[in-house]
Amino acid sequence: MPALTDKQSRFVAEYLVDLNATQAAIRAGYSRTTAQQQGSRLLLNVVVKAAIAERQQKVAAKLEITQEMIAAELAKIGFANMLDYVSIGADGDPYVSLGGMTRDQAAAVAEITVEDFKDGRGEDARDVRKVKFKLHDKKGALVDLGKHLGMFKDQVEHTGNITVEVVRFSDEK
Repeated sequence: MPALTDKQSRFVAEYLVDLNATQAAIRAGYSRTTAQQQGSRLLLNVVVKAAIAERQQKVAAKLEITQEMIAAELAKIGFANMLDYVSIGADGDPYVSLGGMTRDQAAAVAEITVEDFKDGRGEDARDVRKVKFKLHDKKGALVDLGKHLGMFKDQVEHTGNITVEVVRFSDEK
C-alpha cells in the first residue's frame, strides 16, 4: 500500500481528534474553501481509511477497550429507567433516592444538581433540598447500540423508469 503524504498523515491525526472531516482538513492545511470536499475525498481514499482504522485500533488496544465494553456502556444508558432513581410516595410526590445507586445506574446519570434553600419566612420557614438529575440521552444510546449490533441497515430506494433490453445469444451459426 502506498505511503501517506505529509498532508494526508496530518489529516488522519486531526480527524481522530473530533471525527470531523471538514475541520480536520482545515487543520491539516487544506484550503478552507475546499475543506468539505477534501475531507470527503480523503475519507474515501483507501490508504487514508486504512491509516484511520489502524490508529483507532491502536488506541483501543492501548486503552484495552473492546466492542463488548462499548456495547455494555451504551446498554446501561439505553435501558436506564427513571423508576430506578425515583419512587412515588403515598402522597403522589416523587422522591429521589440516590443512596442505593449501583455503578450501572450511575453510568446512565449525566448530571445531578442539589440546591438547598429556605421556603417561607420567619418561623414558618423550612429547609428545602431540591435534587435534580438528568440521564444521558436514552434514544441516542439505543440508536448507537442498534447500529453497533447491525440492526439498522441503510437502504437506498431507486425510483423512476428504466429500459431493459433482453438480448439472446445462441451458439448456432
